[in-house]
Amino acid sequence: MKLFTGLILCSLVLGVHSQWLSFLGEAYEGAKDMWRAYSDMREANFKGADKYFHARGNYDAAQRGPGGVWAAEVISNGREALQGITDPLFKGMTRDQVREDTKADQFANEWGRSGKDPNHFRPPGLPDKY
Repeated sequence: MKLFTGLILCSLVLGVHSQWLSFLGEAYEGAKDMWRAYSDMREANFKGADKYFHARGNYDAAQRGPGGVWAAEVISNGREALQGITDPLFKGMTRDQVREDTKADQFANEWGRSGKDPNHFRPPGLPDKY
């Protein structure tokens, strides 16, 4: 009986452990997807494409699973919070401008995370490479 109880307990622990490992792997891959979208946005340097890259990064990360969704949300929210501080200082934006830009960015982020097509935000003329 003790052996049976021990096996059940071990299988439960290993099951939970494997779920955490899966979640962490998804989060890691999702963070890489977010970085790739950010790097592509910087490389493209294409006016009006930022919402597309927001949506694409979140979409790609969310396709990884719950860990990817979590990573995309944490990274997106952190980036928007940081921009709320840096944009007025370095871009001369007003609080209202920052608020509107953040609202639009978060809309694109949520659009992508929900599995909707990021090409909805794709600007005309953006190279096919992206």
